[in-house]
Amino acid sequence: MPDYAEARLLMVETQLRTCEVVDRDLIAAMLDVPRERFVPEARAGLAYSDMGHQLAGASRRIMPTPVGFARLAQLAEIGRNDVVLDIACGTGYSTAVLARLASAVVALEDDDDLVAEADAALTALEVGNAAVLRGQLDEGVPSEAPFDVIFIGGAVDSVPPALLAQLKEGGRLVAGIIHGPTSVASLFIKSEGIVTHHEAFDIGLPRLSAFAEPVGFAF
Repeated sequence: MPDYAEARLLMVETQLRTCEVVDRDLIAAMLDVPRERFVPEARAGLAYSDMGHQLAGASRRIMPTPVGFARLAQLAEIGRNDVVLDIACGTGYSTAVLARLASAVVALEDDDDLVAEADAALTALEVGNAAVLRGQLDEGVPSEAPFDVIFIGGAVDSVPPALLAQLKEGGRLVAGIIHGPTSVASLFIKSEGIVTHHEAFDIGLPRLSAFAEPVGFAF
């Protein structure tokens, strides 16, 4: 049987630290959460490899790599009193990690199978400060807003205004914004009711089709 604790340590030392992931609380959380519990059973031995994993469900969601997830989470600067909206949580790995950093996490998925898997995994790990909801990813969860942090776990064409409206004053939203063949980790901050953003670094994240902009006709 694989030594998953050793695999987690190797992930931190050879992947995260070498890619400028230095936040101690985030590293501690990723050392604690059993990533193998959130990937398909047949791929458990590859859970800590530098790769994404296709998850079950009709959406064919791809689980981000450890580095992609960690760098985006670090950019959000999640604090212990923050309430976080985790969009496209997949099987719940991101939620389990974020729940160790924040006061509470609302996880959102649009795939019934993934909602069930995430809920089962978080229950098994006794994550008591997170809940998984089903809904449209690009609509967020207005009934639970406002949020201190909105974490979009993938690459999107753009961030809908409806999500930015769910940020608290001083709140942050992080996502990979698609620019041609690449995506750029971007931080959006609400200050005095106005949202500004800056592009931080290139990042490899799976594209989220729920945020695809409609293609118009060209004449």
